[in-house]
Amino acid sequence: MGNKLIVTAAPHITSADSTQKIMQRVCIALLPALVASVIIFGINALIITVVTVAACVIFEYLYCKLVGREVSIGDFSAVVTGLLLAFNLPSTLPWWMPIVGAFIAIVVVKQLFGGLGYNFANPAIVGRIAMAMGFAGRMSTYGFPQGVDAASAATPLSSAAEGIDYVTLLLGTHGGVLGETCAIALIIGGVYLIVTKVISPTIPVTYLATVAVLSLIAGKDPIYQLLSGGLLLGAFFMATDYVTSPTTTKGKLVFGIGLGIITCAIRFLGRMNEGVSFAILLMNLMVPYIEVLTRQDRLGIAKVKKSKEGAAK
Repeated sequence: MGNKLIVTAAPHITSADSTQKIMQRVCIALLPALVASVIIFGINALIITVVTVAACVIFEYLYCKLVGREVSIGDFSAVVTGLLLAFNLPSTLPWWMPIVGAFIAIVVVKQLFGGLGYNFANPAIVGRIAMAMGFAGRMSTYGFPQGVDAASAATPLSSAAEGIDYVTLLLGTHGGVLGETCAIALIIGGVYLIVTKVISPTIPVTYLATVAVLSLIAGKDPIYQLLSGGLLLGAFFMATDYVTSPTTTKGKLVFGIGLGIITCAIRFLGRMNEGVSFAILLMNLMVPYIEVLTRQDRLGIAKVKKSKEGAAK
């Protein structure tokens, strides 16, 4: 026989897509939101984004050099983390604060746990939560579109925002953080990720559907809840992180439903207006248990069990 059989370890099905290509597609998907943030909030939005991305890349490079690990900045994962972290920040922050968030996200959450693939939670989410706790006043001082009076305006999820219409939510011409305001830009990016098969639609669709259903039950406007806050950014770009989300279809369904329940519980029952970040962090911590409970049986295991039971009889 001319053909040789080569025995190798799993996985046996490979893809031409590399980590670099996947991360580059995520960057492309985030571009509409970046452009929208600059148009809405001005040049400060671009400065915050550039500083955050640069800090993430530099911290990853320096840490890898310090510990003698192969430098991984070429896979663009640090760039994605920087973009997502920047999109969770208001345009009013001083330039040094995003650097603190970048250090927490890259060094503390990602690299100290072993680098890409070993982090227990989404680095950008943890960076945002740490900054919200450490710089509460500055993180809640949201930027507003140019020409809009901040004193008479409100962010969509605040108690004073009942007059904000759907068009304003879609265009993002209201107060908030950089990447959470323009719903149209986020939807375009999310659809791009699904069409290019970078992400599965299971988690974002389940997450958004759960929030919509619970909003109806609670007597809230479901469309308003879907288009407000960080829900779209979290559903499409942060909850779908390969490392910190389940791999099985059942697990993704459980993950998305859990995200929706926690988000609505915080929004409707808690004192905080927003619950997406904490929902994603809490469900990230649950992923190992979800994986165990929803894992698929090995091929042929049922037949083996039946044959053993028959032999015992």
